Amino acid sequence: MTRVVTVGAAQLGPISREETRSEVVERLRALLAEADTAGCALVVYPELALTTFFPRWYTEDVGGHDHYFETSMPGPDTSALFDDAAQRGIGFSLGYAELTADGHRYNTTVLVERDGRLVAKYRKVHIPGHENDEPWRPFQHLERRYFEPSPDGFGVWPAFGGIVGLATCNDRRWPETYREMGLQGVELILIGYNTPIHYAPDPSQDALAGFHNRLVMSAGAYQNGTWVVGVAKGGNEEGVDALAESSIIAPSGEVVACALGNGDELVSATIDLDMCRQYTETVFDFGRYRRPEMYQRIGNQRGVAPTASVERER
Repeated sequence: MTRVVTVGAAQLGPISREETRSEVVERLRALLAEADTAGCALVVYPELALTTFFPRWYTEDVGGHDHYFETSMPGPDTSALFDDAAQRGIGFSLGYAELTADGHRYNTTVLVERDGRLVAKYRKVHIPGHENDEPWRPFQHLERRYFEPSPDGFGVWPAFGGIVGLATCNDRRWPETYREMGLQGVELILIGYNTPIHYAPDPSQDALAGFHNRLVMSAGAYQNGTWVVGVAKGGNEEGVDALAESSIIAPSGEVVACALGNGDELVSATIDLDMCRQYTETVFDFGRYRRPEMYQRIGNQRGVAPTASVERER
């Protein structure tokens, strides 16, 4: 018996500084309508999908960008998206800036089932960029100033007929991201990103932005026997060129669908979650072939504490 689900990668083009939440939500709903026509059961939106990428600007007060944050989800501006999706019977993941009641700021993604039920909330683990004003840069990347790293780590959840995990942007570059979820039996990882093509600390990497993006997601998919959906907010936003190339990647590491442009675009594919077993029960049978005792020994020899993980359940 196959477990088939049609997934839509809902890429966004630039969001201007002046664009309102309500205007952005209408763009998200337009992509949702396209997904409905395509027969999607799940739509994946990008990281920080409701606003422009505000960490490119410095404010003296860390709270100077708080108007870009959501204090509830759904909230007054996003409830229309939630209602629309539930009426259509489509689930989704959505990235946004979260401000908690006790003053914590996270780069957050929620996962919502087809009936409108909130399945999970994930907060970004690997926060890139820098903390303080660096005016020498053509634009800044102050995520480490405006976001705290997740206190929760990586989880997986039963949803859409399989085991689903979430990650955000820079998380996709780290092998631990995929392996932590792989050890918990993940079958589908949803990743939103906002990635500037220019990397100020080493501009020689600029030409490799697309290659590195696909490399890490394809490797993570293959080495953990999981589907990966990576969705961008791309194009030129407030003078900064951002990578697009949203894609749906099979457990083989092969890209089965990819965005053609750098604006609002829906890319969809019908995926079979049972395909994961072709890899998790053969070449990447963790229970049979993996050697966690060796990794722990090497970590101890180097004075590095091993990462706590949950073995894949059979």
